[in-house]
Amino acid sequence: MKTPTPAPGSPGLAPTGEPTAVVADGRGSGEPAWATWPDEKLLDVRLCDLDLRIEGTDLAARVEQLSGELAAQQICFRPHFWLSDEWFTPDGVPGIAVPFYMVHPRLARLELSQMLEVEGGTPEWCMRILRHETGHAIDNAYDLRRRRRRQLLFGKSSLEYPEHYTPRPYSKSYVLYLEPWYAQSHPDEDFAESFAVWLTPASEWRKRYADWPALKKLEYVDTLMREIGPREPLVTSRRRVDPLSRQRKTLRRHYEAKRARYGVDYPNLYDRDLRRLFSDAPADKGNIPAARFLARIRKEVRRTVARWTGEYQYTIDQVLDDIINRCRELKLRLVTSEEQTKLDFTIVLTVQTMHYLHSGQHRVWL
Repeated sequence: MKTPTPAPGSPGLAPTGEPTAVVADGRGSGEPAWATWPDEKLLDVRLCDLDLRIEGTDLAARVEQLSGELAAQQICFRPHFWLSDEWFTPDGVPGIAVPFYMVHPRLARLELSQMLEVEGGTPEWCMRILRHETGHAIDNAYDLRRRRRRQLLFGKSSLEYPEHYTPRPYSKSYVLYLEPWYAQSHPDEDFAESFAVWLTPASEWRKRYADWPALKKLEYVDTLMREIGPREPLVTSRRRVDPLSRQRKTLRRHYEAKRARYGVDYPNLYDRDLRRLFSDAPADKGNIPAARFLARIRKEVRRTVARWTGEYQYTIDQVLDDIINRCRELKLRLVTSEEQTKLDFTIVLTVQTMHYLHSGQHRVWL
């Protein structure tokens, strides 16, 4: 079968329609005025006025890489891409929305300052997300959710997406890919995660999941892709949902809403752990204040716990903020060496984050 012809530009990119813009690496006709603005000024720019495109950026190179991975598996389908305010694949659309910060380094720095991390900001992370979202897109392109075998293995797509989910960390019925336990949130996420594992070059999925019930899902994906790979997709729409060019909200309003979405509202449940780790005894009054010490190691432990738990750094930072404030209120101080205290506190923070994950309040990025 003939591979569907991609739109002009890099393979799979959305048709021309976004405003002409400067590319991320600055090799275009010139940088936009906002590229040198401070955050406070930049935050008042509307998303539709950023004037961005995908072509010529590092993201376009990642799309090229994805196209090569699909070709290596003899899959003719290519999703189309457009810029929006977050990563997502709309229901029924064989294409992928990519957040605006992925195509300009100044916007990536703003994302970092506002959210403490850049989701998809490294080549490896970006490819993981692209493979996952391509799982959704190919599901839509070939209407795979109607297949009986898919429903039996993964569940029905008609199930409502939950506001929150409680993961089962020790389950071997689901693959692990984007973050721990994400496949458990919904049947469609389970399929997309399984597809991403299958597509990843040199993943050795048969060996990795040899003793897992999840292997049946991967074997089904493998058989299914051999069947549909050479075929033209059933759905060929290049519709774009919530494109950046139509979003009139400012960056400030965008980040206010995003921070509210991923923030936490914790009660003071930390006192017992903190009093075990630190001291308010008069004899320790000359020791380093716990609040000052935690503020110093904040960035390091936040990254470590995010890596262990798969939770957003922003969410973990809210927990950290509560803990630091509580240490200040209780006038706690160190009682062991800084190195030992850092190790012990990292464990405490991980436990508190895991409590959040299991409390029914785990965020679902859908």
